[in-house]
Parts: sequence; C-alpha cells; structure tokens
Amino acid sequence: MKKAKIVSLLFVFCLVTNLVITNMVSATDYEKDRALQVELEAIAKKTYKYFQDHTDPNTGLTYDEVRFTEEGKTEARHTSPTNIGMDMMSTVSAQQMGLITEAEAVKRIKVTLNTLEELEKWNGLFYNWYNTGDGSIKKDWGQFISQVDNGWLSAGLIVVGQAYEELYDQTSRLVDNMNYTTLYDPEVGQFRGGYDVAKGKLTDHHYGLFYTEPRVASYISIGKGDVPEEHWWKMYRTMPKEWDWQAQIPQGNDVQYDDVTVFEGHYVYNGQKFVPSWGGSMFEGLMPGIVLKEKELGTKALGLNNKRHVELQIAYAKEKGYAAWGFSPAATPTGYSEFAATPLGTSGYKDGATVTAHATFLALDYAPEAVQKNIKALKDFNMYGKYGFFDSVNVETGELAKAYLALDQGMIMVSIANFVNDGVIRDYFHSDPIGKKPEELLEKEVFSIQ
Repeated sequence: MKKAKIVSLLFVFCLVTNLVITNMVSATDYEKDRALQVELEAIAKKTYKYFQDHTDPNTGLTYDEVRFTEEGKTEARHTSPTNIGMDMMSTVSAQQMGLITEAEAVKRIKVTLNTLEELEKWNGLFYNWYNTGDGSIKKDWGQFISQVDNGWLSAGLIVVGQAYEELYDQTSRLVDNMNYTTLYDPEVGQFRGGYDVAKGKLTDHHYGLFYTEPRVASYISIGKGDVPEEHWWKMYRTMPKEWDWQAQIPQGNDVQYDDVTVFEGHYVYNGQKFVPSWGGSMFEGLMPGIVLKEKELGTKALGLNNKRHVELQIAYAKEKGYAAWGFSPAATPTGYSEFAATPLGTSGYKDGATVTAHATFLALDYAPEAVQKNIKALKDFNMYGKYGFFDSVNVETGELAKAYLALDQGMIMVSIANFVNDGVIRDYFHSDPIGKKPEELLEKEVFSIQ
C-alpha cells in the first residue's frame, strides 16, 4: 500500500509539474505574441499617418511618394490605380485596428469613390497615372492601361464593398465596368501587360509567369467571368525546360488540370524546392496573399510556396552575411530600383545589399518570430521615422532611402491588419462572389515542391 501511495503521489507531482511548466511556456508565448501585436499596432498607427497627411482632401487621391532630403521634403503628387487600391484597403485596415472610426473610414473612402467615377477611363479600366489635385491623366508619363495595376484597384474596391455595405453598389459598379477582356489574349491564354492608348497598341509581352503579382488581376478576371478558368492553368509555373536562358533548368512533371496540361516545375536553392518568381523579390510572391487566401486554401501550392520563399529569403541574407533580410523593389536614395534574393527568380534581380521594410511585413503570416527579430534589426539601422519605416536601407553601408511610398506603406498596413485581425482583409475579399468563385483553383493545385 505504501509503495502504491508513493507511486500515486509521484504521478500527481509529475502531472502538476508538467501543467505548471506548460502554463509557464504558454504564458511566455502569450507575452511574446502580445508584445508583437502591440508593436505592430504602433507601427500601423505611424504608417497610416502617411495616408492621412498625404491624400488630397478634395479628390481622395494619395500621393505616390514623399521623400526627405537635406533640401527638405518633396511630394510626388500623382497616383496610380495600385496606390488607390492600397489606400482604400489601408483605411479599412486602420478602422479594423481602431485607429479611425467606421464613420471616418466611410467618409474618407466615399471621396475617393466619387473621384474614381469621374476619372477618365478606357473600357472601364484606369490609366496608370493621374494627378492627385484634379484627377487629370498625367500625360507626360504616357497613357498606359496596366493589367496588374487595375487588378489592385479592383481588389481594393471589392474589399471596401464588403467592409461597408453602404458603399457596395458604388464599388460593384466600378468593378463590373472594368473590362479585362480587352487585355486578354485568348490564343495564348494569357494577359498582355497592358495597352498604350496613345499608340493604340497592346504590349508585345504577356504576363506569362504565374508566381508574380499580376495573378491577382487574373484571379479577379476569372471571378468576374471576363476570362475563362483555363487562363489560370495557361500561366507558367516555371518556364518550359527547353528555355535554357532561365536561372535554372527546372525539374518537374506535366499534370492535367481541367483538361489543360500544366508543367509543374520547380527550382532548388539551399536544398529546398520552390516555384520561382520573375525577379526573386518578396512582393512578386507574397503581395497577392494580402487578399487571396493562398495560405488557407493553397496548402499544397501557393501557400506552401509563399512559406518557402520567406524561409529562403532569410537563408539568402544569412548566406550573404547581412544583418537584416527582406528583398523587394524599393526606393533608393536617388530613385527606385528592383531588388531581390537573386536565386529565387527566373531572371533574378540583384540584391544590392538593400532591404525594404514591406518585405518583412509580407512575411508575417509565415514567420512571425523571424519578423519580430527583423523589425528590431531594421530599427537598429535608424529606419523608423515619422510615418513608420523609411523605404529601404543598404545593410552594408547603412545608407537610407528616406522616402515613403504609398504602395509599400499599403502593403505594411494590410499585412499588419491581416495578422492582428485573423485575415480580415482576405475575409472581406473572399466574401464577395468575385473572390469566392475561383477558390477551387487555389485548392486543387499541387506544386512539385513537397
């Protein structure tokens, strides 16, 4: 009996001890999670201030860029369809995080929607550059209709329409009128890059590569019924094997989806298989995931590949000996350039020892602990300013691009809102029939990277 009691007591002791340790670990994890959330909300508050301070109050159009130099502050008072979409989604994000009220959000977005209805368009699609003061086309930069930029405006309108019921009729009308068939090449099954209105000519190139940011417009076009579902399968996962100019000769197999043959190919870097983007940058791969439920639905394809790209960007920075990671097109001290983790691209951009903050925040859903550490690393470079993070830093020289870009600020805002509010922006997008209809395309695919 005594031995039995001792054994029982030991069992109880071990059980209690295990529960105490488990609770201590859980409490520590909770504190870490809470600390990250608090930090993210503080960053979001500063980041959204950019939109509050640099949007024309009469047109509701946000400035493309604000830059600080020794001579002072310069404001680029023009905007793009992407900027407009990101501004609207940033406002929804700000409201969801309690930075502004719902009434303020609706009032602010209403001004933008009224302007959008009046802007000059081509087949319902928007020109690439408008002046923020009066909404006129910035003709000295050409008269181009961009597939990818219109896609991001459509995405923003869809999110707004689901977030605020009183705006739904207006947003739906704008989206319905955006006729993507005008940019689609049915013979190839891919989109042209865009249309030059002044020249009356479509671009010679197609958006052929799948793992790049134009897939948002592709998804929306399918959801609208402007293009057939087969378009999704007509894009290249990697370029064909015989195209030997690409960074690697891909490995993989032909697979049938909806009676279309798809070459499910992959590259390899650092011992890991992945599907490449064009340049190897973070926003090509992960920006679409701020509205598309790739992580949730594409568990064997896009979601898995997004995770792989985050891991490999981090590995690339470590291999290069950089103190921070996050490679993506960004402002430079004198302009703008394309940066990437070079091996992750089909025709990879150089890294330039330059990292940009938006790349870090795009990775939140896949590597929050690594993001938290990288935020500290970026702050150590004195990147953190009045409107959140300056756009880029050279991690070898410490030279900052003291600029804020509407596009990049928007990616940061929406990424934070999704992370702290359980994918709220994605939920709004997929609540709309346009976002809901093509979900099966995300679910059924299996990349050759398992």
